[in-house]
Parts: sequence; structure tokens; C-alpha cells
Amino acid sequence: MKSDIETLSPTRVKLTIEVPFDELKPSFDEAYATIGKQVSVPGFRKGKVPARVIEQRFGRGAVIDEAVNNHVPKAYSEALRSNNITPIGRPDVEVTEVKDGELISFTAEVDVRPEFELPALDAVKVEVGNVVPSDEDLDAQLTSLRTRFATLKDVERGAQDGDVLLVDIAGMTPEGDTVEDLVGNALSYELGSEGMLPGFDEAVRGAAKDAEVTFPFVPQNGDWTNVELEVHVKVQAVRERELPELNDDFAQLASEFDNVEELRADYSERLVRMKKIEQVGEAREKTHEALLELIDIPLPEGVIAAEVEDHFQDGHEGDETHRAEVEEQARKSLKSQFILDKIAEAEEISVGESELSSWLVQNAPRYGMGPEQFAQALVEADQVPMAIQDIRRGKALAVAMKQVSIVDADGNAVDLEALEAELNDIPGLEGLGIDSGDDHDHEGHDHDDHEGHNHA
Repeated sequence: MKSDIETLSPTRVKLTIEVPFDELKPSFDEAYATIGKQVSVPGFRKGKVPARVIEQRFGRGAVIDEAVNNHVPKAYSEALRSNNITPIGRPDVEVTEVKDGELISFTAEVDVRPEFELPALDAVKVEVGNVVPSDEDLDAQLTSLRTRFATLKDVERGAQDGDVLLVDIAGMTPEGDTVEDLVGNALSYELGSEGMLPGFDEAVRGAAKDAEVTFPFVPQNGDWTNVELEVHVKVQAVRERELPELNDDFAQLASEFDNVEELRADYSERLVRMKKIEQVGEAREKTHEALLELIDIPLPEGVIAAEVEDHFQDGHEGDETHRAEVEEQARKSLKSQFILDKIAEAEEISVGESELSSWLVQNAPRYGMGPEQFAQALVEADQVPMAIQDIRRGKALAVAMKQVSIVDADGNAVDLEALEAELNDIPGLEGLGIDSGDDHDHEGHDHDDHEGHNHA
């Protein structure tokens, strides 16, 4: 087989491939077998029709077409390997010449990852937050604890955010009929939590006991999609929370500690641990953002356009603003994949079986499956390579994090490896270090990858 490559643009190439007929023999054998199983010839059992009879009855051309269709994908894959090409998306293939007994020729145009250089990662600086909690952080945590032990007191004033309301609601159609799905009585709701219908909080804010208000609501799904309904609300009660005083008695009630000082010290330690976990996640996100900002890469426009169209063909709806957002995300995702794949190649990163098993355990819940069921689904959908690539990209980002310079808001250097070891020594926090990738999906995990696979 002979193949030539022509660069059409930084992101697209054209392969011209010639295959001698003697290399097509296995494909001809498969062609005869395939046609023989599909046809019935008197005097022969199905699947046992001789090659010469198939050619006599159905023509040499039919056999050649079947053999060519069978061999072109194999020859294309071999040409990619021999020319060290990483394809992005499906190729546009055209059979240009078939000379019976001599050769076949075809061309394949395909988008490819562009060539680019990685920056010196040790020159990249990333800033993350401090791990020392402020007094405001600590007070907020203790207030949250006190809220759990609060009592409710009826008030006569207008409702404010944080109040707990007791309400009746009823949705009505434009014709005045009741919408059963929008009926509820004696519902308890914390104002400001945005947990009711859109527009509810704004409508009842300031309403006192026994007040009645209405507001419009347009459902985005269900039987009343895009129909403007009217929601009636009656406020049965407005209750404010009375928080217990923060003293030694409360410390004994709400914790295992004897006094407020011990309680504050414990919560301060918890905040430090939480902020260290946040520091790792922030370092991951900001390292990724820095790589995207520093590296300029031409992107294959055909792949971007196809991904945007796929998004909207899957039942999503949206205006031009939404389409622009989807396109921007597709660009960011593809660029991220290019960069992380390049780092993975430069660092010769591989993925072990135990890492794949851990990935399955972490991601199976996202699809409502157990790890074994998820693994089977990936195998059936031929998505194991996608999983391995996802893990590899996560490891590439972890390598980049170890090379960049990371400082906190005060300019102090952050030793991520020491931080990782510390977090992994805390019971319940194992696996939250920089190599896990738990807090980052590497900009593309929820998209179809660009080699034609679909996620399970």
C-alpha cells in the first residue's frame, strides 16, 4: 500500500492511498462470504455458494464493490498509523479509481490536531486563595450550626428572606381551570432559597400573614409548556427563626465540646481543611485556565460546527445567544483536549487497570449505574478508549499542576504534593489530592469526543 499526505490547512489533511489488488485478497474472501450468506442460489446451501457462481450470477462488479467497501477502512487506518496522524472526526472518503486486477485508489480528507508548542510550565504562575479562615467565615459556619437549633416564631410583619412561610398555592390556566400539578396546601418554605417556582420569591416577599398574591408562571416542560399560567398564593403564616445564643450551654447541646472556645477551635480546624480542599480544586481549575489562555491553537471549524449541530439535534432548543454559548464551550472543550493530549504525549503518560477501575467507581453514579454495569455499557458502546483518554487527560493536568508555580493570595508558595499527602492522611478525604481529577471533568467529558464515539 502506498499513501501520500497533503496538508490542506493547519487542521485538515488529505490522504491519497493506493492499494494493490494482491493486498485485497482477504477482503475479497470476506466479500464472497458476505454475498453468499445474503443470497439463495438453487443447488447450493446458503453460505456455500462458490466464488465463480457468485460472480456469474451477480457480476464481478458487485464483488469488487463489497471488497473495496470492506478494505477502505482498514487501509485508511493503516495510512493514519504510517503517517502518524491523529484524526479528529470522521473522514470524507472518495474512491477515485478501481482497476480490476491492478489497484484501487481513494482519498480521505480528515480534520487533525494542529501542531503547536507547549509553554515552559515552570514559568506559569497561578494564584489560589488562602487557607486561613477569616472571622467572617467562622461566624458564618457557627451561625449555620445555630440555625439548625433555631425555633420558629410567628410574626405579623411582611416576609423577609430567611423567614419560613406556610403557604397554599394554586395554578390556574388562562381559562380559569385549576392546574392539578400546581396545587399545594400548608407548604413550608424558606423565603430566599429559590426553591419554589420562578417568580414565587419576588411575589411573596413583603407579604404578611393572610395576604394573597398572584404571579405569572410559564412552564418549560410538561402539558403546559410555554403557556402563561397564573399562580395564586395565600400566606397562612410568616415565621422568623430565633437562633440560640452562642454560649457554653449551646456548645454542650450542639457538640461534644464543653465550651464555646473549644467549639470555635474545632470549626476553625474544619474550615482550614475545607479551604485546603478548595485550594487544590482552585489550583486545578486555574492551571487549566492558564493553559487555555497561554496557548493559541487553530481549531477545525468543521468539527466545531458539527458538535453545535449535534447539540441542537438532540432535542435542545435555544436562540442565537444559546447557540453562541454552545459553540464557545465546544471550542474550549476541543482546545483543552488538544493541550492535555499533547502534555500526556510529552510526559509519556499511560493509564493502568487500577486507574480505570477507580474511574469507573467515581463516574458510574453520574449515569445511575453501578461500576460493573457502567463498565459493561462502555464495552458494548466501544467507549473504553474514551474512558482511558479521559483518565489520561486528568493525569496530564495533574502533571501540569506540579510544574507550574502556585502561590496563595499573600504570595506564599503552595506545595501541592505536601498538601495532597496531608489531605490523604485525613480519614474520609482519601483521593482528594491533585492526581484524582475529581473536581474537574477536563472540558469535554460530557460531550461527544471528536473521533466519532458517543458516550454511554
